[in-house]
Amino acid sequence: MAAADLTMGNSAFPLSVDPHFYNGIADRNLSLHVFSRLVEQKGDMSLAPGLATEWKLVSDTVWEFTLRPGVKWSDGRPVTADDIVFSLTRSANIPNSPLGYAPFTRDIATVEAAGPGVVRITTKQPSPNLPINMTAISIVAKHAVEAGENDFDGLRAAVGTGPYRVTRFLKNERVELERNPNWWGDRPEWDRVSMRFIANEGARSAALLSGDVDLIDSPSRNDLPRFRQDSRFRVASTPGNRSILLLPNFEAESSAQAADNDGKPLPANPLRDLRVRQALSHAIDRVSLADRVLEGTAQAAGQFMWPGAYSYTPDIALPAFDQARARALLAEAGFPQGFRLTLSAFADRPDFRTVAQAIAQMWSRVGVRTTVDAIPASVYLGRGAKHEFAMPFFSWGISTGEAGYALTNMFTTMDRTTGRGPANWGAYSNPALDTLIDQSLSTMDNAAREKLLIQAQKIVADNVAGIPLYQLVNFWASRAGVTYEPRQDQRTVAFSATSTK
Repeated sequence: MAAADLTMGNSAFPLSVDPHFYNGIADRNLSLHVFSRLVEQKGDMSLAPGLATEWKLVSDTVWEFTLRPGVKWSDGRPVTADDIVFSLTRSANIPNSPLGYAPFTRDIATVEAAGPGVVRITTKQPSPNLPINMTAISIVAKHAVEAGENDFDGLRAAVGTGPYRVTRFLKNERVELERNPNWWGDRPEWDRVSMRFIANEGARSAALLSGDVDLIDSPSRNDLPRFRQDSRFRVASTPGNRSILLLPNFEAESSAQAADNDGKPLPANPLRDLRVRQALSHAIDRVSLADRVLEGTAQAAGQFMWPGAYSYTPDIALPAFDQARARALLAEAGFPQGFRLTLSAFADRPDFRTVAQAIAQMWSRVGVRTTVDAIPASVYLGRGAKHEFAMPFFSWGISTGEAGYALTNMFTTMDRTTGRGPANWGAYSNPALDTLIDQSLSTMDNAAREKLLIQAQKIVADNVAGIPLYQLVNFWASRAGVTYEPRQDQRTVAFSATSTK
């Protein structure tokens, strides 16, 4: 395979070329190749200039971004401030999006071109995270989107300023990319990049072993020792920013997914009882999940932030694995003989299915007879957003590196009109928590904001609004001629791969 070409085997595939359609890891991977953002985020989650070379706070609610001069779209037309205004407005209003970008722009009151090279953003209240939020919003070409009638997948609207441009998009199969000659940054090493969708981890490993691909993400944990020991391959890893948790459903009065031991729906939703949620949490052996089931490819966690991160909460301990306590709590809640429960999970990720089966066994041992329902992601995501699962298995990358992102997406009261709580699959609602989250996200002082975020996380933990399980360790495997710089943000991108001579 020529050194100028790179073929990647990806575990997840983008739903669309449209960078505003779905806030998922695969879609983000693709958009990082094709589009730019006002502010970029490095693999270690630090900020870097993007289409904006600098940004400054003019007043408590006004930010100004100075645009990089001379940037052109892949079709050769110049980037203007109007493109920025168009993109920030469009990103929050995509029809039928299963999980959109509105949370990143919900603080914005107005966006305006304040001159040929300046964009002014006025927020509804002080918004200290605005530069971080801008790392999520890809800038699209207004002229191409309008002329192409939003046809990104057919590539009519897929005009960007990223290092690559799309030449072919075969949904659920592959994306073909070639170098963008108008790219404003350092020349990328690879002339052509192919992103191949290989959902099965064994098949990804086989593709690397056979030489069909140069690089894979999320290699099978069973194959990691082989790749490490074989000089023909390289393994890269780093602790990640992705938390895996369960989101118990608070909305349904009753559900067939939570039934008595005869299979009949219970008269009331047992998951609304704090003691039941506490019991389910205590019944999970998180250390065994991380160390044995996942064979060290994860770190057991009792919260969604990781040690050392801004707003990590040391006071939230790893919940004790205590089966006796779990049984006692179930009995106190009126379920001395337990009940039946369905645990829903992604079918597309074998490790998620494996963990879900392990949790089902743990719960069954304390009396909650659990069935795992594995569902393809294309269906799972839509149903989860509609609160159709009693206990969904959930994966969330903390792309901003601070707790406010998780809190506003997963635990703020859902409001589709304002874009609040788009990932609140459990329909959890706590007005006091909402107020605290809002207060934290409008507090400009970093130390004061961190205290508020920690307080909010304690409320989530005390109420068991979610059941954190573990944080993933990110792994990549490549042929010996390719070195991958591991990224905490879990992105698999061609420009983090370099050839080894």
